[in-house]
Amino acid sequence: MKILILLFCTLLLQANELRPISFDTYLKGFDYQARKDMKIKIPQMLALLTSQKAQLIDIRFKEEYQAWHLEGSMNIPLNELPSRLNELDKDKLIITACPHNDRANIARLYLSLHGYKAKYLSDGLLKTMEALRGDNAKDFIQDLQK
Repeated sequence: MKILILLFCTLLLQANELRPISFDTYLKGFDYQARKDMKIKIPQMLALLTSQKAQLIDIRFKEEYQAWHLEGSMNIPLNELPSRLNELDKDKLIITACPHNDRANIARLYLSLHGYKAKYLSDGLLKTMEALRGDNAKDFIQDLQK
């Protein structure tokens, strides 16, 4: 996993600037606040999505997404992310998600270092589906449609 992250981050871009930075520079600035800031939980994610302040990127493979997905999400598989950055809204928080959070965290790191404000869904999509049962699902969809 560490090797994949290092390969992804050989030439990185600093937040909203087209200035390359190294992975070493990113690591040197990593602290407790950075660790906290890289994650988002279900309630905060749902609030940001319904207020249209965030964009949810489901980074699973196409077949996984076709089998089931969260309404309002966009599917950009992790291996397609570098070639599809133009589909992301730099003015919104980008929330990356997968069933647990391993691929989502790789995507978050890649996006953050390419100038996007990004967090990964630490609860994962499986827990999100569990949380969106019954009235919660109805309320979420109604809020999305407003």
